[in-house]
Amino acid sequence: MGLRHAGFAILVLVGGCSHSDEHAAGTHTPAPQAEWFVDRAAESGLDFVHVNGMSGQLYMPEILGPGVALFDYDNDGDLDIYLVQSGGFDRRQSRALARANDRLYRNDLAVGADGTRTLRFTDVTTSSGIYARGYGMGVATGDFDNDGWVDLYLTKFDAPNQLFRNNADGTFTDVSKASGTDHHSWSVSASFVDFDRDGWLDLFVGNYLRYRLEGNTKCSSPTGAADYCTPDSYPALPDRLYRNRRNGTFADVTTSARIASEFGPALGVSTADFNGDGWMDIYVANDGKENQLWLNRRDGTFENGALLAGVALPQSGKAEGSMGVDAGDFDNDGDEDLVMTELTAEGSNLYVNDGTGVFTDASAPSAIGPASLPFTGFGAVWLDFDNDGLLDLVAANGTVQIDEALRQAGDPFPMHQKKLLLRNIGAGRLEDVTARAGAAFALSEVGRGVAAGDVDNDGDIDLLIGNNNGRTRLLINQAAAGKHWLGMNLAVGARVEVIREKGGSLWRRSRADGSYGSANDPRVLVGLGDSAGPVSVRVRWPKGRTEMFAGVMVDRYVTLTEGTGK
Repeated sequence: MGLRHAGFAILVLVGGCSHSDEHAAGTHTPAPQAEWFVDRAAESGLDFVHVNGMSGQLYMPEILGPGVALFDYDNDGDLDIYLVQSGGFDRRQSRALARANDRLYRNDLAVGADGTRTLRFTDVTTSSGIYARGYGMGVATGDFDNDGWVDLYLTKFDAPNQLFRNNADGTFTDVSKASGTDHHSWSVSASFVDFDRDGWLDLFVGNYLRYRLEGNTKCSSPTGAADYCTPDSYPALPDRLYRNRRNGTFADVTTSARIASEFGPALGVSTADFNGDGWMDIYVANDGKENQLWLNRRDGTFENGALLAGVALPQSGKAEGSMGVDAGDFDNDGDEDLVMTELTAEGSNLYVNDGTGVFTDASAPSAIGPASLPFTGFGAVWLDFDNDGLLDLVAANGTVQIDEALRQAGDPFPMHQKKLLLRNIGAGRLEDVTARAGAAFALSEVGRGVAAGDVDNDGDIDLLIGNNNGRTRLLINQAAAGKHWLGMNLAVGARVEVIREKGGSLWRRSRADGSYGSANDPRVLVGLGDSAGPVSVRVRWPKGRTEMFAGVMVDRYVTLTEGTGK
């Protein structure tokens, strides 16, 4: 969150439809352009408003939540929604804030005989048995007990983190203490990742600052006005790595895995095989300190290779306020590239992988840096919004220090900014298409968590955005109509190569982590553009086995099962 200057941009690279201007005879008036994304939250039943308990004391946790999640908790084939609530810091603020709870919404998607899709969400929080204690920050999803049902991990400020086991009947059980994952800290982003390749998901938790309300430091802006503090006002907390014991419990291996050797104020986490050795690595975006690339040594330990890899610091050599982060194959060369959002005037960073885990800072030539300079970014997600086969970028933005112009104008929450959508136009370049994305992108809000997934199962990526002290946005994609696609259900961590008859290969991986404090649709959705014929899919499974699936039909979701070849 790098609280030095309000303004942090979350880039949204939205691959868009091509729009040619049509002219009526004798005029030069362009035809109306359909919005690429439309907010369907209210009409679909998502009536959630995040509250941060802002009391005028300028407590730092007020400005960091919330995360959001897209996941299929009831195994009915469509994405449900989990929304993190923060509420108040103590019961004296108000009963309403004290009772504020996270919300679980069931997706009751209806598809008509003509293909018409009607989205409707039902609040099932009470019946689910989920009671989220404490001041909420973020959420991670994963099937930690291998029963085929996705579980929930919730991160907190000044309260133990919580692990909810999915009971496979619409309810959840709090197994935080029994599982050994109820660490009491200030955590924001977490990720379920199988780091030891035993087929069971382990858990990495990024921790932020050693901070207590009672010790809140009084800070000020450059003008002398009272403001939120920067992260260097408090010491950082070590992150945590938990190894799955395969019996419903986890062992804290932070020290033995050498993760405790270095740490900073962690805000973003993304896991991927960055050096191509078949083992999952962990990238941590730190706020105002060097970022970390934990390379898996394949013996239960990690080493921080960020400096040698070129991803510890930007080209300036000065640590920036990294918040959101995501990994994806931006340039379609078969490896994982990195993007992270920064503070206003710092610009977001794009690091391009050479295939061996060595990166080049392409922030300026790609145009990500210049486009994001006016913003402070949080949630950031790679997605192919127009199904053209190239990964675009979306970012949710909102400052971490008070915008003086907005304060002078009497704004009650002077930290809001617009979202950012960047379209991948190939040749290593991104184009700012925010102005064409729709009315939802024109809203100025304090954006935080972003989750991407196909909410209406129509073959394109939609967006769920959590706003601090504001309404949740559900942005339904209308940009990819007419383009071909393939959706795949795979084991989390699996990497796929989709081989087209024309146009070469596309590489993606199944993952739920990345962004900021949020969880994405773990299904792999690959945009195929105009490629309508069957494709071949080569899968590298989490344990290292490679398998080919031939003649896979497109424009549908398929489940690929290891060892079956079908």
